[in-house]
Amino acid sequence: MILEKVDRNVVEPKITLVGAGPGDPDLLTLKGVKALATANVVLYDALVNEALLNHAPENAIKVYVGKRSDDESFSQKLVNKLMIDYALNYGHVVRLKSGDPFVFARGYEEVNVAESYNIPTEIVPGVSSALGVPGLQKIPMVYGNMSESFWVVTGTNAQGQISPDLYVAAKSNATIVVLMGIEKIKEIASIFKAEGKANLPVAVIENGSSKEENVVVGIVDTIEELIEEKKLSSPALLVFGNVVSLHPQFNSIHQFYAIMAQEEY
Repeated sequence: MILEKVDRNVVEPKITLVGAGPGDPDLLTLKGVKALATANVVLYDALVNEALLNHAPENAIKVYVGKRSDDESFSQKLVNKLMIDYALNYGHVVRLKSGDPFVFARGYEEVNVAESYNIPTEIVPGVSSALGVPGLQKIPMVYGNMSESFWVVTGTNAQGQISPDLYVAAKSNATIVVLMGIEKIKEIASIFKAEGKANLPVAVIENGSSKEENVVVGIVDTIEELIEEKKLSSPALLVFGNVVSLHPQFNSIHQFYAIMAQEEY
């Protein structure tokens, strides 16, 4: 990609990493709106709601850089190069990233590259899907005796494998949010089953906070079948923990087990 040169004497390069939130454009922070309003260039990810681009000036350059788990159209190396080139030639670049820039989003890597060119940087945190999406479903991360802490774990690491941290997390009583893990639900469920947690409540939230949001609530033992039945796919997150039992959809599961218990006597 060849960029048209402009007068460097009037260009003040700057790069701002802005967290766009999980999908609902109204979840963008006020500081994020202000950053976009001063952008000369916006580089935005695949999962960013394009309605947010309306906050940028009409003459700002908007560039899609398609970064998502199943889309390698733009390598991180190319994204870094575009970010630097646009900043040096056009001025203020807003790097608009879904969720929060520092939660499984390689934000630090991009800041590090920018600062290696002595380009000033700024971070505008966003609502992470790991917390915001369950919250919108009224699933707390911590609650009473159900959970005193929470983990946020990637379901698939850089090598395409399940993170070793998930094996450790499954041993705890914490709420566990798994990002980028729906394609490996069978293997992930088996980890919890191995810890004797086949009946642990699970929520699967697809396209969280958007108009296309879908939610399935079940238990570890049956969650794979429910995902297949409802045809859920990425982007989606998984929430494991007793706090999921607070979701209204779990009432029918409570009732089922209550009936089964009565029939045993």
